[in-house]
Amino acid sequence: MVLASSTVAFTICFAVWMMFAVIGIPIKDELGLNETEFGLMAAMPVLTGAIVRVPLGFWTDRFGGRIVFFLLMLSTVIPIWMMSYATAYWHFLVIGMFVGLAGGSFSVGTPYVARWFPKNRQGLAMGIFGAGNSGSALTKFIAPALIAAAGGTWTIVPQVYSVAMLVTAILFWTFSATNPAHASSSGATLRQQFSMLKDPRVWRYCQYYSVVFGGYVALALWMTKYYVGEYGFTIQSAALLAAVFSLPGGVLRALGGWISDKYGAYKTTWWVMWVCWVAFFILSYPQTEFTVATIDGPRTFNIALSPAIFTSLLFVVGIATAIGKASVFKFISDDFPSNIGAVSGIVGLAGGLGGFILPIMFGALVDITGVRSSSFMLLYGTVCVSLVWMHFSFRGQSGSGQREATAPTH
Repeated sequence: MVLASSTVAFTICFAVWMMFAVIGIPIKDELGLNETEFGLMAAMPVLTGAIVRVPLGFWTDRFGGRIVFFLLMLSTVIPIWMMSYATAYWHFLVIGMFVGLAGGSFSVGTPYVARWFPKNRQGLAMGIFGAGNSGSALTKFIAPALIAAAGGTWTIVPQVYSVAMLVTAILFWTFSATNPAHASSSGATLRQQFSMLKDPRVWRYCQYYSVVFGGYVALALWMTKYYVGEYGFTIQSAALLAAVFSLPGGVLRALGGWISDKYGAYKTTWWVMWVCWVAFFILSYPQTEFTVATIDGPRTFNIALSPAIFTSLLFVVGIATAIGKASVFKFISDDFPSNIGAVSGIVGLAGGLGGFILPIMFGALVDITGVRSSSFMLLYGTVCVSLVWMHFSFRGQSGSGQREATAPTH
């Protein structure tokens, strides 16, 4: 019941967190925003959700996940409703920061759920909980339908989401439970918990998570608009196609937890990065037209990804990031069993900051270069960094697929 109620609650929180992926498009048209401004507006909730993950992880270790999760959800109900009254750009930025508190729920639910299970099942348990990332896909199904039912008015979405959050908070409190032993499992002070930043493993896991989670969040926010601009789809069709990426990226996180339990966090993460590396390389190539002088005269060639091929590649990336998100947290549960909340908060902060910075950079790159696929070029570079770092950190381990039991090499 704890796992089920927590997963449902996290799904709703994530759906709220990704709200701008859909309503941001009509808002952009209303306010006449450029790509960079749209990226900042869409990413603002992600910033707050990232920042609060560290203190929320600490509080979860100290007070227990149930009460922290419940109060967190209640704190977002009014800001979500107020979003429907926003009219100026700064309104959306400020209110979006408060709505973004919902994104911090991951750092509460992860340690809360993990401590109810033995170590050999924690990867699967955290993976099932993390499947709440599918709330991103839920938004892409529900929000366009609500907008269409309201005659094209986007304000109905935050109003419905506000009520849904309130109901979910009540249901979570009703069906979840408290174990006092979990709250007292770590007596570390805030300063002692922050001292874990000195551990190079934490920094490495932050970088991995900024790719598999930060990249996932950024693409979940960006892809609906990408389909509209690149292929000319309607917002409803674009949202459905974007859900082909978002849905497996959330639901299959449980599969990633099972794979990580079976094959180990290192081996799983290594293959995830290679799959993303290949996919992002192909997705990076912009639509190109060039002319070649042949013996029969000039011939023009076109290189472009069709919507079907593009969506298929995104589907593969969604699966890979789902597995990668789980494998990174398997690293954490293996290495820091007594401080899962604190470390998951730090790593979650890095992932959330990736999800905040990347959409802004996506927009800036489009404004500067005029090339929409530049977003995938950027992601390709981040994956290259991860692969190089993993190679040197686990050098000599790849053959056996086993992680080192002690501190990593530098």
